Amino acid sequence: MSFSVTTWADGGTNQGLLPYLVALDQYQLEEFKLCLEPRQLMDFWSAPQGHFPHIPWANLRAADPFNLSLLLDEHFPKGQAWKVVLGIFQTMNLTSLCEEVRAKMKGNVQTQELQGPTQEDVEMLEAAAGNMQTQGCQDPNQEEPEELEEETGNVQVQGCQDLNQEEPEMLEEADHRRKYREKMKAKLLETWDNVDWPKDHVYIRNTSEGEHEELQRLLDPKRTRTQAQTIVVVGKAGVGKTTLAMQAMLHWVNGVLFQERFSYVFFLSCHKIRYMKETSFAELISLDWPDSDAPIEEFMSQPEKLLFIIDGFEEIIISEPSSESLNDGSPCTDWYQELPVTKILLSLVKKELVPLATLLITIKTCFVIDLKPSLVNPCFVQITGFTEEDLWVYFMRHFEDSREVEKILQQIRKNENLFHSCSAPMVCWTVCSCLKQSKVRYYDLQSITQTTTSLYAYFFSNLFSTAEVDLADESWPGQWRALCNLAMEGLWSINFTFDREDTELEGLEVPFIDCLYKFNIIQKGNDCRGCITFTHLSFQEFFAAMSFVLEEPRELLPHSTKPQEMKILLRDVLLNKEAYWTPVVLFFFGLLKKNLARELEDALHCKMSPRVMEELLKWGEELGKAESASLQFHVLQLFHCLHESQEEDLAKKMLGHIFEVDLNIPGDEELQASSFCLKHCKRLNKLRLSVSSHILERDLEILETSEVDSRMHAWNSICSTLVTNENLHELDLSNSKLHASSVKGLCLALKNPRCKVQKLTCKSVTPEWVLQDLILVLQGNSKLTHLNFSSNKLGATVPLILKALKHSACNLKYLCLEKCSLSAASCQDLALFLTSIQHVTRLCLGFNQLQDDGIKLLCAALTHPKCALERLELWFCQLGAPSCRYLSDALLQNRSLAHLNLSKNRLGDEGVKFLCEALGRPDCNLQSLNLSGCSFTREGCRELANALRHNHNVKILDLGQNDLQDEGVKLLCEALKPSHRALHTLGLAKCNVTTACCQHLSSVLSSSKSLVNLNLLGNELDHDGVKTLCKALRKSTCRLQKLG
Repeated sequence: MSFSVTTWADGGTNQGLLPYLVALDQYQLEEFKLCLEPRQLMDFWSAPQGHFPHIPWANLRAADPFNLSLLLDEHFPKGQAWKVVLGIFQTMNLTSLCEEVRAKMKGNVQTQELQGPTQEDVEMLEAAAGNMQTQGCQDPNQEEPEELEEETGNVQVQGCQDLNQEEPEMLEEADHRRKYREKMKAKLLETWDNVDWPKDHVYIRNTSEGEHEELQRLLDPKRTRTQAQTIVVVGKAGVGKTTLAMQAMLHWVNGVLFQERFSYVFFLSCHKIRYMKETSFAELISLDWPDSDAPIEEFMSQPEKLLFIIDGFEEIIISEPSSESLNDGSPCTDWYQELPVTKILLSLVKKELVPLATLLITIKTCFVIDLKPSLVNPCFVQITGFTEEDLWVYFMRHFEDSREVEKILQQIRKNENLFHSCSAPMVCWTVCSCLKQSKVRYYDLQSITQTTTSLYAYFFSNLFSTAEVDLADESWPGQWRALCNLAMEGLWSINFTFDREDTELEGLEVPFIDCLYKFNIIQKGNDCRGCITFTHLSFQEFFAAMSFVLEEPRELLPHSTKPQEMKILLRDVLLNKEAYWTPVVLFFFGLLKKNLARELEDALHCKMSPRVMEELLKWGEELGKAESASLQFHVLQLFHCLHESQEEDLAKKMLGHIFEVDLNIPGDEELQASSFCLKHCKRLNKLRLSVSSHILERDLEILETSEVDSRMHAWNSICSTLVTNENLHELDLSNSKLHASSVKGLCLALKNPRCKVQKLTCKSVTPEWVLQDLILVLQGNSKLTHLNFSSNKLGATVPLILKALKHSACNLKYLCLEKCSLSAASCQDLALFLTSIQHVTRLCLGFNQLQDDGIKLLCAALTHPKCALERLELWFCQLGAPSCRYLSDALLQNRSLAHLNLSKNRLGDEGVKFLCEALGRPDCNLQSLNLSGCSFTREGCRELANALRHNHNVKILDLGQNDLQDEGVKLLCEALKPSHRALHTLGLAKCNVTTACCQHLSSVLSSSKSLVNLNLLGNELDHDGVKTLCKALRKSTCRLQKLG
């Protein structure tokens, strides 16, 4: 067996960057965000493998410095974020900040020297040397880590040993060390040979040259040629973690691996030792010593020459009552102190015990989150199991005919969940064993592999349909219940190995157990005498799910806890998104398929319960009555479950309460599930659909025609929902990556007369020509009222969009073109557009470089009698005081514009003064004005105060993030006397206000008949100031409802 290793590093966070981000003013911060676009990053940063992160603009726009640091941490590996920030600061000519960041990066390197250079250090050294290349470390949250690539660099970090250079010949060594090697070799080979592999499971114990090279790199997975002291091998059940650990140990005892690096290697099986009584660390590592006198003093004298292989650490996590207990208690540093084994191993992992030793830990993926807080500077190695090449080899050894193998693999690829599961060798054996049966024909392949449940059900049905077991007919149902309950109880207690007491407690009979052994459903435990385990975790999960659908004896029904347990699992998976129970819940839904249930009943001599479906639908109805049910649900996971069942009627009943769906479709599995379920969401009102990978065009040249057709059929089925669902009024395609064929299906649906979509959002859609096709289809669409094309580089597309929207049948009311690379020249087309139609009432143009010249053109349109615009968004458009003069003149003539957003523009006091010339007129109809972050002071506030004395139409005024100070706010408060009955919302966040003006604010709060919202966040108000405000809030005359 070959294994594929991918790596990632645990780099902590990039929040060390936070002080430098906080140092930016609001304009610098916006410019910084713009520089994070891939096309900007290309100017100064070389992304690993050329993959530039794409941070959604909606997230960037809303991010303050703290959240911006979190986004950097999420999208850039450790070390890369520092380089990116430095590059942006250089682009922005922020010299002093550049010097501070460089000094901090240098300090980081010096701080980490004691632990050996990290990936970040090596990358910095690489940049300095100019001729050394190292691989970037993969983020563990990414779904598809990239495989290791060959290094081309030849420069070694000074003082670090090249760990890849292994001596094939063993050095002359002490007799006791040689005996230890011999004993460990014999023990490991015996363990290996005692594994109950199925007879036709093609498994090769010998290690290939490629595997040996991977083992050599195991202690230096990032190829930095430096020692990683804690390596965590992560992977799903059955992909080869223990195999890898045993191979590493065998190579050491054979003298071909780690010879110069380690004098001793210890193999600790957590499953075997977790039940031991209290012992000492010295006794623990002496268990495998040839005699009773292990050289403990020698071990202690050279801890850096020790390697501890800790296999199956999830067993230790399981044995602890809570995750908090992994990190509590006093450190264990005494080799001779007797303690519980779990305490000893936890101290070893936390580097409290033998801190200079190297650790190689294997653990199942779902338990990594519990282990990480205990680790010190770990490096993670992900074992992905069988590659596609391995699958081909494995299937060829079972079927021999290459055409048959290709046909089988082609069919399995259509089921992504099953295909990914085949990375585990035993799942491959299950698939091959199932499909090798004589009665399987090519026309059966599709139905057998349609879902993972159908394949497993067919596999077990076929085994027992002709089985000769010395068991009475009436005993079969009870034995299946016993096995299924054993599987489920094991999962409840996170236990995967069962002793004789467990089997006897459940009532399993010897003939039935022997039959399970014979068919390789269970096998003997590797390191636990008399114990059994399911041959693969998926077998245990299948039978655990089956425990919920088997009919129970009538006398037990009143006391049955199965319905309650089922609801707990559904809640964990569909509401709490617990990955641990997901396979069980998927199998549970799969077993609800009627023809599958009948086949299992006939083959296994058991009966499925009709009450299960009733209980499930009852639970769905209860959930549907809850408020915001569609938002509580993990909707896509529910779609996966219903797709696994292949029961259309069940899907229709379960999805009847869904009003809003948010779907991210990264692969074919999600595409097929969404296609199956969306047509049954009859009450769906809003659909957000993000095709986040090129699933609809990926590998089209190499995929079989049938697979391409399957994908396009699923996509067209999703698009047809826009036609068949009369309640669907909102469609959001933001962050989607489409191609010609998928756009065609979408356009056909949108132009269908039965399509009821009123609001269409297409933020950050690629490629950009997609928008041209969409707008041509929407030309003359009388139903469309809202269109959002923000965060797209429209450029020359703007005239085409506006021309289409001028159609006489068009009824558009809202148009958003924020962050669309518009310029002053674009405003000419926009001005003509506004004067040609009378139905557009809201226009959003924020984050475009319109500048003063562009506003001049727009304002000419605002004065036109046909302009019906009511709301205009011009935030961060690089406007100055001249723009305010143009807007003021327009406001004096325009009678429809009621809401104006000019935030984040450098208007200054002069610009505010120009605006107030119109605002101070009683006939100015402006009701909402946002001037936050507009760089004006108390002088500008003086102008606003005078304007408010004459204008009683303004209801919302946001002046936050301006240097108004106490004097400016006092002037404002004087204008807001009881006679002013309009203003109900006032924003004064971060205005350098102190306690000195709290008395004036208190007076306004006590007397104002209209003010209900006041924002004072970010101001330095002491206890006395707050006390003054609270006194006003207690008065009966105070109308305030919200104080920020």
